[in-house]
Amino acid sequence: MWLVAAAFFMQTLDSTIVNTAVPSIAHALNVRPIDLKTALTSYVLTLAICIPASAWLSDRFGTKRVFAASIVVFTLGSLACGLAQNLTELIASRVLQGLGGALLMPVGRYVLVRAFGPKDFVAAMSTVGIPGLLGPVVGPLLGGALSQYASWRWIFLVNVPVGVLGLWLNTREMPDFHGPRRAFDALGFALFAIASGLLLVAAEMAGNGSYAGAIGCAIGGIVAAFGYQRHGTRAEHPIADLTLFHVRSFWIAVGGSLFTRLGTSGLSFVLVLFLQIGCGWSPTAAGLILVPQALAMMLMKLLIDRLLKRHGYRRVLWVNTALIGVLLAVLALMNSATPAWVVAVLMFAYGFVMSLQYTSMNTLAFVDLSPERAAQASSLTSAVQYLSMSFGIALASLLMTAFLNDHHHDPAAYVGAFRRSVLCLAALPFVAVYVFTRLRHDRALRQPVETPETAA
Repeated sequence: MWLVAAAFFMQTLDSTIVNTAVPSIAHALNVRPIDLKTALTSYVLTLAICIPASAWLSDRFGTKRVFAASIVVFTLGSLACGLAQNLTELIASRVLQGLGGALLMPVGRYVLVRAFGPKDFVAAMSTVGIPGLLGPVVGPLLGGALSQYASWRWIFLVNVPVGVLGLWLNTREMPDFHGPRRAFDALGFALFAIASGLLLVAAEMAGNGSYAGAIGCAIGGIVAAFGYQRHGTRAEHPIADLTLFHVRSFWIAVGGSLFTRLGTSGLSFVLVLFLQIGCGWSPTAAGLILVPQALAMMLMKLLIDRLLKRHGYRRVLWVNTALIGVLLAVLALMNSATPAWVVAVLMFAYGFVMSLQYTSMNTLAFVDLSPERAAQASSLTSAVQYLSMSFGIALASLLMTAFLNDHHHDPAAYVGAFRRSVLCLAALPFVAVYVFTRLRHDRALRQPVETPETAA
């Protein structure tokens, strides 16, 4: 459990430590702050594209070797990011980092399911999440302090010693689970990668005003997605098992997660632009104001298991998701005169509901699945999670760019763009509310259903 927590810590530290340093990195590389979205989305998209291969790799080579290789590649990618001299090199290094990070979380989840079983999986995942959430506590403040008082390059280099610790723990503690060997679905992997890549490129091009190219990429991505859907239902061993969507709790968890993350994933990026550029906060102050969110997420982890067992997934998820939408709308009311303590209280409340949301969505996908399907379910849920995160960041950036309207040097413009963008994003969680109401009434933790037919 400590090893999986260390891997989660690496990922959460890396994702949160970068956010508060975006203006500093942009200034050092001589680009607009909004252009740094590509460095964020390239990492997350690489995770999404490569994650579906985690199930096959784990079954073929074993969890011990795959986990070790992912830590090595992730650490080397972090080192390359710290040495990057321009935006192109930073994006390429982030892709390398994503290649390693793609296997950390799904393999970790797979090991927890195999080691603890579905009944104790929620408790195990919540326990692992507490050390893993040290990343969001340390990350924003450390990222702001390093970029203000040292160099932004150190925000990537701090992953190196953590990676060394992870390798040492892997040799001592990681169980070596294997699964049945099967052929690798190369065609399915290519179709999935093409669809994901083209759709994100379409969002990036739309944000840059290249609408003709965006439409072309979007059409190509949709065609590739339909191609994979047709291929995935016929292939003997697909890279992503679409029959998992026959299980009601699984498709509701994935669908609700998609719309929730579309509305929330870009908040940290636009919030940093709002605080540092729009309100004139220092990087350290912007990082410090995000700490209450992470602390609230850690506190909620202690209560999640009891809340789900008492109220069930259906009630918890639709009520909590509605609260997320309301909180986003309240955040959209902030301006440059909003006191720091008000921002801190709002971020604490936001962290509380998001912690409950993430763990509930992530574990709901597994409660009706047999252990034999855990690897495929883990890779598919993680892929959808990171795809929705990359599109969420791209959507938030697209909205900010549209509302800025070329006023990239006007602090007041960033305040107005932030408020309008977050208000638009607040509508998406309410779509997820409808998805979660499709869950059976008072769904709570039960024994796993052995077949998708009886679970549907």
